[in-house]
Amino acid sequence: MEKTVGRKCTKCDRALSQYNTTAVCGPCSRAAGNSGTPVATGIPDRAWRDPRAQQALASWDFGQLLLVLRRRSGMSQMALRSLTGLTQSFISDLERGHKELRGARAIIDLLNSLGLPADLRPLLLAPMSESKRSASVGIDPALPWTVDRMVAELEVAVGGTMNRRNVLALSGAGLMQYVLQSTIAPTEATAAPSPADGQATDTLIDSLQATTDALRQLDATSGSGALLPAAKAHLNVVLKLVKSADDDRTRRRLAAVTADTAMQTGWYTFDSGAHTAGQRIFLGALRAAHASGDPRLTAGALAFLAIHAYSVGDPRDAVSAARAARRGISSQDAPALHAMLLTRQARGHARLREEREAQAALEEARTLCGRGTGEHDPRWLYWINEGEILGQMGSCWLDLGNPARAASTFDAARASLSTDESRTRAQFLSRAATAQRRAGDTDAGCAIGHEVITLAAGIRSARLDDHLQKMLSEFRQANPPALTRELLECGDALLGKRDVA
Repeated sequence: MEKTVGRKCTKCDRALSQYNTTAVCGPCSRAAGNSGTPVATGIPDRAWRDPRAQQALASWDFGQLLLVLRRRSGMSQMALRSLTGLTQSFISDLERGHKELRGARAIIDLLNSLGLPADLRPLLLAPMSESKRSASVGIDPALPWTVDRMVAELEVAVGGTMNRRNVLALSGAGLMQYVLQSTIAPTEATAAPSPADGQATDTLIDSLQATTDALRQLDATSGSGALLPAAKAHLNVVLKLVKSADDDRTRRRLAAVTADTAMQTGWYTFDSGAHTAGQRIFLGALRAAHASGDPRLTAGALAFLAIHAYSVGDPRDAVSAARAARRGISSQDAPALHAMLLTRQARGHARLREEREAQAALEEARTLCGRGTGEHDPRWLYWINEGEILGQMGSCWLDLGNPARAASTFDAARASLSTDESRTRAQFLSRAATAQRRAGDTDAGCAIGHEVITLAAGIRSARLDDHLQKMLSEFRQANPPALTRELLECGDALLGKRDVA
């Protein structure tokens, strides 16, 4: 006679054998047509009420959450696999802390499959425990997503005191918490309109946006070298107006200008070589976009975070951020915005050497770009065109180790790249020169390299200088060196002038 240990079948309440590791008895399993495969019946409410489960939820420890819920539900890992779609080996590694969920979509899917009770969702917004708090940047994505919090975070990012806690970049689970919070935190409701003096008028807000647009145009032509102080000063003006606004419409409009201006300021900061400081401003821009209620601005901020991730961080974060951004605008008629986000996703895949995924994203981006501008495409996305898509495609092939295909793709991009956007053109051409050199055509690479140097002479951008340095390093390896001597001398002379300045 089989002994029981007090466990009961979750289907019929029959006592389970001590040798039965599943949550259902044999008859119920057979009745379900599974013949030994555990039947997943959902997480009972009593499991969610366990303080250990709620603590794990609040601290975003999803491995511990699964362990507590599974044990309180009498489930095996195989039964949990049936419920969540995760593999048994992944569940085991997650529970033991050997792996972690990556990406907002994975977290949302898991919580939905587990049946997270609605009254426990606010726990995801609770401040993380000190042991789980991101010590990397001194900011907490779970702090309230309010206008006041957005203003405070951006004020610190553009002019606050820096310390050891906020000079390291945010990545991995910490960054993904920020991304997820931007999608689930409620948008703050503000006071009704009032006739108070000193309110920002529509004309003033339009003027502030026009200034941001002008800064963007200058960056595309001459680089961000001289723009950062002006952008910071402009952002501080907008933030002061946000703090004084006391009606919902004005605050949302100012939050939208803040988001756009913060994205540009973060970009100029990143472009100057201050990568972590730039990321902090991008995170502030994400809060501002959330406060504006415009998902297109949220997508824009996530796109900049993706650039940071595939350039100097974890490329997996670039993929996750771009995907989250696309989900946020799924109801928008914005083919150009989707195309831009797909290029960011593709760059992340390429850095991870995921060729099939990168190629699929790029082909979809090219198709969407061919549709033209949609009804909801933002005006600040004027620069997305066939040349931009092909340029990103060439960069992906270079990262994937296919210089010949990269070189031909860059050649195709040249005709479509705007001659007015000198910085973008110079960056793509520096990669094109590298591709030609790696593909074995040093003469063609040198010719393109001289174009890069000519363009770079009139542009101040630390990021472009970094591209130039990498291009020159490629040609130092060329054989015979006589072919590249003139190029290297010209490039070194230009960079030498930069160092003196």
